[in-house]
Amino acid sequence: MGFLSVLSMAHKWIAERTSPGDIVIDATAGGGVDTLMLAELVGPKGTVYAFDIQQEALDRTQERLSSLASANKLPVVKLLLESHAGMASAVDGQAIGQVATVMFNLGYLPGSSDLTVITKPASTLLALEDALRLLRPGGIITCVLYPGHPGGADEANSVEQWAAQLPQHSAQTVIYRQLQRASAPYLIAIEKRPAVAR
Repeated sequence: MGFLSVLSMAHKWIAERTSPGDIVIDATAGGGVDTLMLAELVGPKGTVYAFDIQQEALDRTQERLSSLASANKLPVVKLLLESHAGMASAVDGQAIGQVATVMFNLGYLPGSSDLTVITKPASTLLALEDALRLLRPGGIITCVLYPGHPGGADEANSVEQWAAQLPQHSAQTVIYRQLQRASAPYLIAIEKRPAVAR
């Protein structure tokens, strides 16, 4: 039977915490697989933001969403040609503290003509900080990491250290990975805890 892949596990955790009408974010649109899944979860009354710095990625994402559009099941979708590091300023101010899910699928765009365009630790950490601020209590961030490509291990280590130092009263973090394959992709998830009155 085997275990779920890291992407399937990310989708499972997100599906458990996302409802029709929610606001969700794909921080790295890529080929649009995650954007489509989020769009299907939130439905026509929901809102999906998808970020990427490559127009090719947004074009692929738009194409992947066409099936929902033709069935009149497309939510409000905002495809943004910009870095996820500017997430908080790009999202409607009323969404702060209201976002159900933020997905990250780091690395490079598979099949791209330029595989040197990769996500970088500095902008990814800024985006993760923004994502945590945008989440509602009980909301989740999923981050798929790829240590096997040049630059990927540094980014994975940076994200892991960032998640590990989050105060337990504000967020719960988990890691899902194959322990025998150090260079295999793995998943970190962060669930925002409700604020506790002091």
